[in-house]
Amino acid sequence: MKVRWLSYSLGLLAGLLLIGATTAQAATALTSVKTDKPVLLSGTADKAWDKASPLKVTLDNLPYEPNNGYDGMTETTVTMKSLYDDEYIYFLIQYTDPTESLARFPWVKQKDGTWKQLKKKDSTGHDNTYYEDKVGLFWNINTTGFSDEGCMISCHMDIEGDTSAGRKFTNNAGETIDMWHVKNVRTSPLGQVDDQFVDSTSDGKTNKGWGRKGDDKTGGGYTNNINKDKTAPAYMNYPPSEEAQYYILPSLKTPFVDIFKPGDIVPGIIIDAFQGPRADIEMRGKWDKGIWTVEIRRKLVTSGENAKVQDVQFDDLSKLYYFGISVFDNSQINHLFHDDTLVLKFK
Repeated sequence: MKVRWLSYSLGLLAGLLLIGATTAQAATALTSVKTDKPVLLSGTADKAWDKASPLKVTLDNLPYEPNNGYDGMTETTVTMKSLYDDEYIYFLIQYTDPTESLARFPWVKQKDGTWKQLKKKDSTGHDNTYYEDKVGLFWNINTTGFSDEGCMISCHMDIEGDTSAGRKFTNNAGETIDMWHVKNVRTSPLGQVDDQFVDSTSDGKTNKGWGRKGDDKTGGGYTNNINKDKTAPAYMNYPPSEEAQYYILPSLKTPFVDIFKPGDIVPGIIIDAFQGPRADIEMRGKWDKGIWTVEIRRKLVTSGENAKVQDVQFDDLSKLYYFGISVFDNSQINHLFHDDTLVLKFK
């Protein structure tokens, strides 16, 4: 009887574990649904998204606690939906954030006529006050262990003697991860997501960003707005733009002339649309009443010399695609993340 009870108990336990595993997978799965209607990127959730089921993910972990304080969120819930058609895949991302943060290292004129660029960096050399809101998506390409460990397989890797909060790189040569980086000052105003990737470069001497790199580009990008003497901005928007208060637009870019009064702001960054593979991902985003809404569109299969190394390819709709998501609240590298590994599947 004991043996029979043990067998029954083990069978019951296995069944419960299987049910639990299936439930866990269902809870962390995002299903992309076929659509035959065009999806307009507007930064609002229109009726096209009604046919897609939401995936809700709670982000409540931070990689480190800055030594000079952190006034950002400590938890938020992200809701994701996905659609696809014959050419593109679409994502809707929404999450709560009480503040719209766009003041990324702005220049402010002082009472004595000098200019000061606002910064408040911590011991790792990064800022958690004067920065932009961001969203990061990590897509596995061919990295061993990603399906089990998710983003943590290559994010914030500890390096002996390194004073940063960790570096990004994969553990084995030839392994890469596709990184989609929504930057709400540097790329979002131009309708783009910064398309990047992570490889196995584990030495900051050969690449400043270690394993983190930008996809190939033929033009465009963003640069710091600072003069040769590092005492003031190099450019300004003219005519001044309230909407573009924190970034210099190509259409308004004008050599800096000090026509400002104390307290006035000049953007700390110059932006221009990426050209080439780094411009593969389109987006529209909007912050309204404490909620960020981001709509993203990318081709299912991208092209380019290094597309298979730099981009996840949604070329097999029967496969599972593992990914992770993080949210940055006015923070340079500190971000909210989750423990679960997320998976995209096509319906």
